[in-house]
Amino acid sequence: MAEITRDDLLAYLEDALSGPETARVEKALRESASLRQLLRTLVQEREAGDHSLGAIWRRHRLSCPTREQLGTYLLGALDEGLRDYIQFHLNTIGCGYCQANLDDLQSQARELPNAATKRRARLFQSSVGLLPTRPREAFKKR
Repeated sequence: MAEITRDDLLAYLEDALSGPETARVEKALRESASLRQLLRTLVQEREAGDHSLGAIWRRHRLSCPTREQLGTYLLGALDEGLRDYIQFHLNTIGCGYCQANLDDLQSQARELPNAATKRRARLFQSSVGLLPTRPREAFKKR
């Protein structure tokens, strides 16, 4: 297994590693007190105030699409330019933050039809005793 470097830890803090790489770093962190100490040092250095344009850009995720844009991307309703950018951002840059947002939106979209069905069933069950048993003619004005 390759040694975990300072750059690996910085990428880990930025959520810039792939899933397998993140797992490799986390496993190494669990096994090494010195690596955990290095990670704490890096976090302290980062919080001490790297105020470069690049650091601010990364910290505020200025290149990341919004959650709303990711949702519209899932619906296939974006203009071509923004769609291409989001594909580039997800597939080429490999932004873990945006991928997690996209995965969450996809999960919610899969759950919505099931949730609506359950909600309708609950409403029906709660109103069963309240529905009239007489024919419609009973509702006509007399």
